[in-house]
Amino acid sequence: MKKKAPLFVLAKAKDLASYIIAVTEKSPKKFRFTLVNRLQNYALDAIECIIKGNQAKETEERARHMSEAKTSLQMLDAFSLISYENGCILFAQYENIAKLLAETSMYLRKWRESVDKMVLSGQPV
Repeated sequence: MKKKAPLFVLAKAKDLASYIIAVTEKSPKKFRFTLVNRLQNYALDAIECIIKGNQAKETEERARHMSEAKTSLQMLDAFSLISYENGCILFAQYENIAKLLAETSMYLRKWRESVDKMVLSGQPV
């Protein structure tokens, strides 16, 4: 039986979440229950949505989860900028988060496009 390859977007989202968790461990204590919490939660929410989208059998449900993942990544982008501007993370960390976000968003978009092509061609999703 052929083993299904894991989603590359999921691997990228996990890399992003791991990086965010690692860098926010060293953030000033005053940000722990505000910005740090938000950054970590949005990163983990994106992973959750990607997994749910991959498990969804209905095309509409899959699309909804993909859209939620995209929104979580956009929120993460906004909060990472706020975190940098307020001294919660360093500029180099912000740059790396932005790079990982761009990669994850690109693979999410490609996944969405491939699902759309499958639907248009009548293949099972």
